[in-house]
Amino acid sequence: MRGPVRRAALAAAFAVLATLAAAPPSALARDEFVQAPDGAQIHAYFFPAAGLKPGKRAPTVLEGPGFGGTAATNPEAPTSTATGVIGVGPLRSNGYNVLTWNPPGFGDSGGIAEIDSIDHEAPAVSALITWLAGQPEAQLDKKGDPRVGMAGGSYGGGIQFATAETDRRVDVITPDIAWHSLVTSLYKAQTVKTAWAQLLVLASAIKGQRDDPLVAQGFQESQQGFTLSPDVEGFFRSRGPGDLVSRIHIPTLLLQGTVDTLFTLQESVDNFRALRRNHVPLKLVWFCGGHGVCLTNPGDTGRIRRSVLAWLGRYLKRNPKTKTGPEFEWLDQRGHSYAARHYPPPSAKPLTATRSGQQLQVGPDGGSGPYQGTLTGPFAEFGPVIGVTIATKATNAVNVPVRAHAPATILGAPTLTLAYSGTSSHADARILAQVVDDRTGRVLGNQITPIAVQLDGGEHTVRAPLEIVSAHAARGSSFTVQIVAQSGIYNAFPVDGTVSFSHIGVTLPTVHARG
Repeated sequence: MRGPVRRAALAAAFAVLATLAAAPPSALARDEFVQAPDGAQIHAYFFPAAGLKPGKRAPTVLEGPGFGGTAATNPEAPTSTATGVIGVGPLRSNGYNVLTWNPPGFGDSGGIAEIDSIDHEAPAVSALITWLAGQPEAQLDKKGDPRVGMAGGSYGGGIQFATAETDRRVDVITPDIAWHSLVTSLYKAQTVKTAWAQLLVLASAIKGQRDDPLVAQGFQESQQGFTLSPDVEGFFRSRGPGDLVSRIHIPTLLLQGTVDTLFTLQESVDNFRALRRNHVPLKLVWFCGGHGVCLTNPGDTGRIRRSVLAWLGRYLKRNPKTKTGPEFEWLDQRGHSYAARHYPPPSAKPLTATRSGQQLQVGPDGGSGPYQGTLTGPFAEFGPVIGVTIATKATNAVNVPVRAHAPATILGAPTLTLAYSGTSSHADARILAQVVDDRTGRVLGNQITPIAVQLDGGEHTVRAPLEIVSAHAARGSSFTVQIVAQSGIYNAFPVDGTVSFSHIGVTLPTVHARG
């Protein structure tokens, strides 16, 4: 390099270095203890948007942890395609401050966990929002009112409903794999979801989480039978959001997992229907994940991240040019994506079948689950534990085959109509039902549904909706609805006896879909 050229290059390099040295540093991450209204100290972590310079402001996203978890502290954490929880990293790189925290009873925060109560956890988050309003990086809509969105899954999804119901400073929520009612989700047909009760209490104990005593009481009752005492049932019922969803009037994106056996698709549908009555901007996205394991093709896993960022871009950054897509997006057991302008899509002719003269032997053997196969991904190390939450094809079952004579898109809650009689030493009993994809031998969505029956020797009829499923039916393909006496997810505590079915009617709903 010749002398003049070399000197010019060095001068340019020194100019760049001088500019970088003179540039103000980015805003710094920090943590703080914030006092909740009840006096509990809540440990919070604040991460400014990536590259945010001192004196600049940005909208903030609050993201809470799941039950048995702790606050996210990695500023570059990626999105979890298994749970649907968007990462701190993508949020920051897209121009959002992120505030995470340990809820009451979690980690080094004070208080006890009250399962996202509007009287305990929600006021604690409101205190965090008030603290946030005083931070120099927080964009404000007015004094004391920061521009705030919320993200997070499970417990971190439930707190979004509780906070939005009680604090109007929240501008947008994106609850992931949350619940509508802890009774319909954990206690469907007055039957405890035993496997998940064990897992949740175990996760809480491992982390040293301090829970309301009624949580432990509920666990103890679940080990002794499939019903709960009125006190425990009332405790979980009061944790909503339930009817309190009607208080929410802000844009809401709901994400739910097709293989989530804790908070099933029905929970998102119930929240969606309640919010739709408020005429708020609303979107529903289903993905293969959640509280469970995707054993089939997960399809386009990037849709989770894109959906959340688009929703926040449109309604938190308030950019009217940001497109959020159709109201409803979902996928089938092949990982094939669909979209509909509205939920639910238009109904099509259902698949139906009947059978009679069948008999089920009541007992613990040959039921549904646990899953014995090899698991991959984030749940690989928990195979023996998480496998209990996965429904599998049963050997002791009454089978009702359903055939598709033309291609169809199955979407919705199958309906089972039973005329039966039976005897057992326990007249108040439970049977369970699931839908098996005969092509793969897997239970659709890993889902199974309990049905209350009376085995007192008399004739009875019952009509029960099963858990919502999504599947593609090719011409000539078949599915088998199985009625079983026991499962890994729900311990029905079968003792003895038989159930005779004089009539079984099955309806698998289908829709007109656009893939």
